[in-house]
Amino acid sequence: MTIAASTDERRVLQVLLPLPLAGAYDYRADPGLDLRPGDFVRVPLGNRVAVGVVWDGAPGADAGAPRRLKDVIARIGGARLPEAARRFVDWVANYTMSPPGAVLRMAMSVPEAIEPVAPVQGWILAPGADMPIAEPGAKRLTPARRRVIAAMADAAAAASIADIALRAGVGAGVVRAMAEARLLVGAPMRDRAPPGPDGAHPGPALSAAQDAAARALAAGVGGGYAVTLLDGVTGAGKTEVYFEAIAAALRAGRQALVLLPEIAMSAQWLARFAARFGAAPASWHSELAQGQRLRTWRAVADGTARVVVGARSALFLPYRDLGLIVVDEEHEQAFKQEEGVIYHARDMAVVRARLGDLPIVLVSATPSIETVVNVARGRYRAVHLPARHGGARLPRIELVDLRREPPPPRHWLGPRLRDAIAQRLAAGEQSMLFLNRRGYAPLTLCRACGHRLQCPHCTAWLVEHRLSGRLQCHHCGHGAALPRSCAACGAEDRFAPCGPGVERVAEEARALFPAARIEVMTSDTIAGPRAASEFVARMTAGEIDLLIGTQIVAKGHHFPGLTLVGIVDGDLGLAGGDLRAGERTYQLLHQVAGRAGRAERPGHVLLQTHAPEHPAMQALAEGDRDGFIAGEIAARERLALPPFGRFAALILTGRDPGPLDRVCRDLARRAPRGPGIDTLGPAPAPLAMLRGRHRRRFLLRAPRDAQVQGLIDLWLRDITVPNSVRLQIDIDPYSFL
Repeated sequence: MTIAASTDERRVLQVLLPLPLAGAYDYRADPGLDLRPGDFVRVPLGNRVAVGVVWDGAPGADAGAPRRLKDVIARIGGARLPEAARRFVDWVANYTMSPPGAVLRMAMSVPEAIEPVAPVQGWILAPGADMPIAEPGAKRLTPARRRVIAAMADAAAAASIADIALRAGVGAGVVRAMAEARLLVGAPMRDRAPPGPDGAHPGPALSAAQDAAARALAAGVGGGYAVTLLDGVTGAGKTEVYFEAIAAALRAGRQALVLLPEIAMSAQWLARFAARFGAAPASWHSELAQGQRLRTWRAVADGTARVVVGARSALFLPYRDLGLIVVDEEHEQAFKQEEGVIYHARDMAVVRARLGDLPIVLVSATPSIETVVNVARGRYRAVHLPARHGGARLPRIELVDLRREPPPPRHWLGPRLRDAIAQRLAAGEQSMLFLNRRGYAPLTLCRACGHRLQCPHCTAWLVEHRLSGRLQCHHCGHGAALPRSCAACGAEDRFAPCGPGVERVAEEARALFPAARIEVMTSDTIAGPRAASEFVARMTAGEIDLLIGTQIVAKGHHFPGLTLVGIVDGDLGLAGGDLRAGERTYQLLHQVAGRAGRAERPGHVLLQTHAPEHPAMQALAEGDRDGFIAGEIAARERLALPPFGRFAALILTGRDPGPLDRVCRDLARRAPRGPGIDTLGPAPAPLAMLRGRHRRRFLLRAPRDAQVQGLIDLWLRDITVPNSVRLQIDIDPYSFL
């Protein structure tokens, strides 16, 4: 860090604040504070006090006039934001074209954790408390007090009144009275962290293929930056393999991070982790209570949290000594953050590994096209697990052409699927029905006039949720009761649900199989990891005959008794013109199919579709993943689509379309032009209104080696965006809504 001297011997340094500001601010600091980059400090900001981080880099233009600057008030606590974390904040900000302070805010997501930890009052024996009664100065000791003294005689640390009472087998009042009599004296209690994961804890026996893959991953720990794709079929035991890399990191005294795309996936994962390492990892996700988030943040910063498992935001925690990153289900779209700072956690995890000079493992049975291309280019290496663990076979996938074998009118399960479920029920085996559509029906309309119930804040239909008796928007969360009369024509009790959601499929299944134990698993019915764990335990124990769910059931779960998977509508993801539609559909349905037959009994998958000729459907039926990926890669290369070309999106929103459209016209006149550069738009986004704000989109298309950030920076340089209009930049967009 460059520090400017001043006439009053105060240093000038930069402080980055966790606010969406243009950059770091200059402040003066008394040399006695001994500040270094990464220190958390309290500084004045306007008429309030803010907390920021001493940042790397030279002071700005005001450094030459230090008397105009404000002084750092104080350094906070002993925590420090490590150098790799600071470089990561700067890199993400530059890449995503976000204010650095907005990225820093993700690293300082628990401001209370930065404050010094207040010592907790405990109690130890006072000198001479165990003095014999005959000695001068001795105090009369009752039997209860003698038990306390005996219990505390060999205590190595202070303890709470409740702990002392429990150890001695006395009431808390006895201990309090001894403290008042000065037989016990106060002393600070040391925080006793629970035992952490043990890298030497014995793991399960691995197959020869697993062992070879595990050795390859473990050998990379400590060897510096490298990206490895762990590519294995569903049920191959990929988790146990990368656990060996985590064990190697633990034995080396380093921290490890595992990113999971879905919180619901963590239920069985956590149980497997605890069995492998003898203790649970630290968890990080939005469902944690604030106190747990505070403790986890501090434990990551001081290095006592040896392994962290979490959602994408766990990437921004202040790791003291990170030695390994694992991204499980690396292909998942859930790793893309679409609000605030827009980034893809898988790609940023690779950057974090490079900045920290550490290995990263990307794990998938259906790796993304981007990852496969990076392997082909030699940027990543690959480790393969081509067979299921323990001799289990991959399920047989059959396509059911709904054009030739339709279900009965106003029903969704075709004859073949009905018969297959009945056979599994008779055999005492479990089945699963998959439909990636929450609620009862995706659309509700008036039979009298055709009016469709739409969200008042979004360009989206209201989804009926019959279990809760509400209509709901899945984009903004707006909810309402089903009206009795139509607002368009006044007809009463004429609303009809159109199309199926999982609740409607469950209704049909209960009518067909009244004796079956049927459950629905969606993000609406599973409230957090604990509920997911309980649900998974019931399924694993065989307490559910037929499970019906959305994509929450598609990945990460191991149900030994599940032998049949029915995909109610395999075509849902193919509509909309998304360049990744075929890839995503294949990945999701492959993952769903992979839940079947993971133990000794073979699995069977019935995939209902109106487009059996689609390459994704044919690849699923023929088990030709590599052929499908090769076809996708060839098509994208021919059309210069990612990863053979670059996209960047500009999304503008506003409550008043007038100012919004004026900004769009200015942007259109100054749009980048050049060889291989196209600018599409402005156009109303497919989701033209969201949360009451009108939305317009531009899409910039450029060659693969183009610096799109520089193009956008020049594009926006002379554009004035009023406060009523919000501009978001999405580099390498994954969603086109």
